[in-house]
Amino acid sequence: MIVLAWFGVIALLMALIPVVAILPILLYIGMLIGAQAFQETPHRHAPAVVLALVPTIAAWGKLQIDNALGAAGTSAAQVGIDKLSQVGVLYHGLEVLGGGATLAGIILGAIAVFIIERDFVKASAFAAAGAVLTFFGFIHGEAIGVSRSPGVALSYLAIAAVLLGCTRFAVAAPLSAGSPAHGAKPAE
Repeated sequence: MIVLAWFGVIALLMALIPVVAILPILLYIGMLIGAQAFQETPHRHAPAVVLALVPTIAAWGKLQIDNALGAAGTSAAQVGIDKLSQVGVLYHGLEVLGGGATLAGIILGAIAVFIIERDFVKASAFAAAGAVLTFFGFIHGEAIGVSRSPGVALSYLAIAAVLLGCTRFAVAAPLSAGSPAHGAKPAE
């Protein structure tokens, strides 16, 4: 793939094939991946799949706002975050949630899966990893650096502590007789 980029083949293809023709193909591929995410994971993990998508949706929403403001010849900074908030556009929230969306989705999805599976130690470990990634700006931040989103990092640490407390004090009840085993399809 990199050889194609070096020789300009990708640029040539992008010039020959209009973006309008590529978008339906990408939409179809996205629909297949989304469907597979729900079909191939255990049904109990569906909330984790949805939670993992939230940062990407937030990043997309922020991009739409930025593009609309850019087309109008302005930006969120020029309009003012407070003015956007007054009309229901929670720009700062989208910015924080959508920063590092792919990694944030992996962390949130993993935490949710391990909570569903009642493996609180692993959920706590992913929450602690989320705190470290957030502190250094890899997730929930617009740039890499130290203490980019300290409030969010502290929240991840608090969740990690609560989940560790769950390992010690929570009693995990067995799955009910009607619940399918991990990965099993429910009886119809």
